[in-house]
Amino acid sequence: MSDLLSHRLALLAEPSHLPLLTQCLHGIERECLRIDDRGELALTPHPRALGSALTHPKITTDYSEALLEFITGTATDPQQTLAELDAIHRYTYGKLAGEWLWSPSMPGHLPEEALIPIAEYGSSNVGRLKHVYRQGLALRYGKTMQCIAGIHYNFSLPEGLWSLLQAEDGDTRSRQDYQSSRYIALIRNFRRYSWLLMYLFGASPALDASFMRGRPHQLEQLDENTLYLPWATSLRMSDLGYQSNAQAGLTPCYDDLPSYTDSLHRAVSTPYPAYAEMGTKDADGNWLQLNTNVLQIENEYYSNIRPKRVTESGERPLQALRARGIQYIEVRCLDINPFLPLGIDLEEARFLDAFLLFCALEDSPCLVQGECGASQANFLKVVNEGRKPGLELQRGGAPVALQTWAEELLAGIGQVAALLDRSQGSDQHARALAAQQAKIDDSSLTPSARLLAELKRSGESFSQFALRQSRVHAEHFRQHALTAAETACFDAASDKSLIQQADMEAADEPDFDSFVEEYQRSLMA
Repeated sequence: MSDLLSHRLALLAEPSHLPLLTQCLHGIERECLRIDDRGELALTPHPRALGSALTHPKITTDYSEALLEFITGTATDPQQTLAELDAIHRYTYGKLAGEWLWSPSMPGHLPEEALIPIAEYGSSNVGRLKHVYRQGLALRYGKTMQCIAGIHYNFSLPEGLWSLLQAEDGDTRSRQDYQSSRYIALIRNFRRYSWLLMYLFGASPALDASFMRGRPHQLEQLDENTLYLPWATSLRMSDLGYQSNAQAGLTPCYDDLPSYTDSLHRAVSTPYPAYAEMGTKDADGNWLQLNTNVLQIENEYYSNIRPKRVTESGERPLQALRARGIQYIEVRCLDINPFLPLGIDLEEARFLDAFLLFCALEDSPCLVQGECGASQANFLKVVNEGRKPGLELQRGGAPVALQTWAEELLAGIGQVAALLDRSQGSDQHARALAAQQAKIDDSSLTPSARLLAELKRSGESFSQFALRQSRVHAEHFRQHALTAAETACFDAASDKSLIQQADMEAADEPDFDSFVEEYQRSLMA
């Protein structure tokens, strides 16, 4: 633990400052596929009983009509966040007819690509834009990759904490610039240390063989329908999952916010030859993709963590970041744990809080020559073989045992966890940390090892196991139905979202081509 971290922890431990640690905000987004009774991808439209995927604040879709996304509000206690996520699940199960929610991150047996339904958002210009963007994703990366699901963990520190640290640092920049620079520093440390999250929480060491679509791979055969790697933690985050040749050169190293936004701006405004050959429309004038640039929009950039700012109506994410700075960060590398009904639990959330606060408070120099590449190489090594005995990573140009480095990190994170517990009068963070230390001591306790052990014990294929877990979780949610009042509240939100979509579609709008042109031009202003 650095002297700087010790100093900052001592500052926050002062009685007048300690309450700041109770004011961090949390939010969760959980994606999950709808499936039919056989475990096959649901080919039905997004259930109307769940409202409009375009305008509902809590229940929407991601890539496919079948890929639901549940979105919580923010709360200072992640226990409240998880309670809201639980309520969304219970409401959804009350509206699903003969369908289930798939339990892991990796999909089961998928139909041929042409049959995977792209999400629909209606006939308004905004709705069509969202659909065409997804058509572009299919064109660029294929539909199969877009059926992978994950959990996004949103986290922010209170402005009072940033103000305290800025005064202590004697930093004379504006509060906005200081806060943004410190969030960027958090992200740099996250890139250095996020391999640890893959070891501890990676839960996708195996997948259905159909996912590969006959492509060459280095996976091993567990059974006729299951591929795996024996020491893998998260094939979802490996090169088998989200990958893009066009994005290969787009690796912002997060020196500061302007360099990050500039790199993304170049990507959304620079044509990519292979996409230019495809064009934006087919021979009949039907839209294929929004543009032929490296990225159609900012969110196409596949990153493990993103700096975020809530956008205003009609505002693009880059515009919001440039105008008002970073407001929170979004952790995007978390697998869905198929042993948990929500895919995540309070123990994981408590550890994430301590980990992210550690990344925010620990010294975070700019990533020097080669460190960006080494950080990415460490991450990929852990997702592919993180449980391999004696595995070594690279730190400062020299090899270091994963177990040694992990224990050193947990010692520093443990100091942060202790302070969080002091602020809240509990020992929950310390207990969450102890559970992770146990996984470092014994890799068989990790979700990835548990999943492989269960497949070998049961003799099930990956998809058979996942369907069984999906049914167990469905029973859990259906046994704990919402109250009539809670259901009525969700029903009202669904009804309101349908009215909002209808109002948007009835509004006088420019033609879609002009709308897209203006949307592209908005980033150049």
